[in-house]
Amino acid sequence: MAIAPSEKMLAALQRSINRMWTPPKKEKQEPVTLRRFAGHTRFSQYFNELKVAHLTDQHVGRVTPMSVQKHAVQLVNEQKPDLVVITGDFVCHGQAYLDALEEVISEIDAPVIGVLGNHDHWSGAKEVRHSLKKAGAEVLDNANTIVTLGHVRLQVLGLDDAYTGHADLRKASRGLRSDLPVLGLSHIAEEAEKMWQLGVPLVLSGHTHAGQITLARLHEFALGHLAGHRFVHGLYGSRFDNREKTSGAVYVGAGIGASVMPLRIGDRGRPEVTIFELGLEPGSLDEHHEEQNPLPGRKPSAKALAKRAAKVKRKQRSRDRQAAKVSQPLKNSKKSKKI
Repeated sequence: MAIAPSEKMLAALQRSINRMWTPPKKEKQEPVTLRRFAGHTRFSQYFNELKVAHLTDQHVGRVTPMSVQKHAVQLVNEQKPDLVVITGDFVCHGQAYLDALEEVISEIDAPVIGVLGNHDHWSGAKEVRHSLKKAGAEVLDNANTIVTLGHVRLQVLGLDDAYTGHADLRKASRGLRSDLPVLGLSHIAEEAEKMWQLGVPLVLSGHTHAGQITLARLHEFALGHLAGHRFVHGLYGSRFDNREKTSGAVYVGAGIGASVMPLRIGDRGRPEVTIFELGLEPGSLDEHHEEQNPLPGRKPSAKALAKRAAKVKRKQRSRDRQAAKVSQPLKNSKKSKKI
């Protein structure tokens, strides 16, 4: 004699079936990822431990939510770095968000040193520098400095933006000491090879956003083969000295923000904070990837370089005209009051 299943039994059976066929929930992905790398072997000759956090291409503005900017800063602060370096493109397309930039930078707990990028020059380098200094950051415009971090002294060489023609390595390296370790900063990674020749073993950079869409290595095709970049994202070169000590490594950060399209797809294209443990030997950490070989690359033509430099001047003239329009009614108002 068959026994009819009760409603409770049927309900329990249905729940079991649902669990079998319902896919597991994906873990929530944080807006910014953290990557960690050891430094060049040359640093370990001077100290055992020095933690440097690298940010780049924040593009504080309407395209990238402030929540993402704040999350990146929180991630940096949680790592308790000795120094934070930022390699340009602090802003997007203008000066409307300079107060927001100050707010973001001022929340970083560690000392901050940065260099400017092409968007900073297009938006007004003078005003961007002023905001960064108000927030407590030091800006290196083709200059080097010595920072004392605990018992460690580190030279930081900062190259101004090469994309817009502002880089001057001869000026930046003036007075560089051979008895102290040095870390290089450049918005454009292709400048690194010249810096290696001057004894700068590790250069941190940005600009490319890692291509933002990195599935099927599309970023290497778009930025490498089409745009002519030798370095697109991640670690290139060598962190081990050769006999002549002219080798070096460069890291191209994926950045935090975007200037046009906020879409980022693929592991390499995710917004990132990168930690460099400068006193540790390569191989002592579980790293995201190993050093890569550079792409063939292609130097920009003289025409392209002139066009980029002209864009900076054109945008400055536009800001000057706008400022004149705003100030003229004020001048006329003062004159009428005197009459």
